[in-house]
Amino acid sequence: MNDIISTPVNKDAQQEVKNVLKYLAQISYEKIVTGQHVQTLAMEELATVREHTGKEPALLGFELLSYSPNINYLDTDEECMTEVTENYGMLRRAWEWAEKKGLITFTWHWFSPVGGRSKSFFSVNTNFDASRAVISGTPEYDALISDMDVMAGILRPFCDRHIPILWRPFHESEGDWFWWGKCGPDTVRELWKIMYERFTCHHRLNNLIWVWNSTKKECYPGDDMVDIISRDMYPEAHNHGSQKAEFDGMLDITDAKKIITIGEIGVLPDPEAVHAEKAGWASFMVWSRVFCLTEQFNTYEYMKKVYDSERAVTLETLPELY
Repeated sequence: MNDIISTPVNKDAQQEVKNVLKYLAQISYEKIVTGQHVQTLAMEELATVREHTGKEPALLGFELLSYSPNINYLDTDEECMTEVTENYGMLRRAWEWAEKKGLITFTWHWFSPVGGRSKSFFSVNTNFDASRAVISGTPEYDALISDMDVMAGILRPFCDRHIPILWRPFHESEGDWFWWGKCGPDTVRELWKIMYERFTCHHRLNNLIWVWNSTKKECYPGDDMVDIISRDMYPEAHNHGSQKAEFDGMLDITDAKKIITIGEIGVLPDPEAVHAEKAGWASFMVWSRVFCLTEQFNTYEYMKKVYDSERAVTLETLPELY
């Protein structure tokens, strides 16, 4: 499967970006990169993986929700504030992971740029109209750009240090549960285009690997702005198959042979089945908390089996890419 595209869409992409994309393309259909999401400074999930497998994931996903500029601290609830405060300082952990040369992906549950209460990344908690935010000159557009510029500043030091980031904005855009997906595919595509051009052309964040995350073809912004296509999925507990049907569905997104990854998953996929059934997932990322810290979805015995597989890439077997 060496015809998978590994050339970055950003012509000015740093060499480290090229290294990561080339590696992910090469291992697709042969191996799968292990990944785990963390969202608190304590990173209990990483400790759990280490405790039960004796290894570490090759990829770590970090949550950036507390870095949203428009968190409404005056109209919120305890659950929201706990999630925000436990996320404070997360970038420190990302820097520590970079020192270990692990792969980094960022998830941003973006509190709406204007208005909203509590967890305003959920559309039910905000009246922010994303369809107006894609129209230049509107207050919503100005707020959108302002937030993007703040996040660009947060990402800047990683660029300056040539640390490649798997950047997965506007995740799960096929649904209406987040404000960026509520107004439909046309708006989703425009949001992506605005961010891609702002980050790439204006801020020159040439360390970003652009990971599109959706199951809906209509949301796809185009091959010239996407390096990797991905989807999130939460199968039934202990359903450790290859998720082959879901992989085949991703092949319909574009005719271009893009690298394909699992952005989020609740159960550990079987690396042996992924290879045997030709499900070419390049990586997976198990979600946090209950999906990792308990055996409700994955037993620790099975976790060790996955991390011990010769088809699984862990931090210990990941080549130095940056």
